[in-house]
Amino acid sequence: MKIKVFVKPNSKHPRVERISTSEYRVYVHAPPTEGKANEAVILLLSEFFSVPKSFVSIRSGAHSKIKIIEIRS
Repeated sequence: MKIKVFVKPNSKHPRVERISTSEYRVYVHAPPTEGKANEAVILLLSEFFSVPKSFVSIRSGAHSKIKIIEIRS
């Protein structure tokens, strides 16, 4: 499954909000430097979808707030 994710780094409360069937807003505490926010997004989405971290990967937008994420099941 591929989803579009809008990332909000430096947030107080990490969480995932569903916008539509394939769009999500992900709030992470980590800053957008050295891949820390990307790692936090992968961890949060793996918990949200109840899959291992290795099943979640960034397909595009690694250096952008808007990302395409692939989640394998």
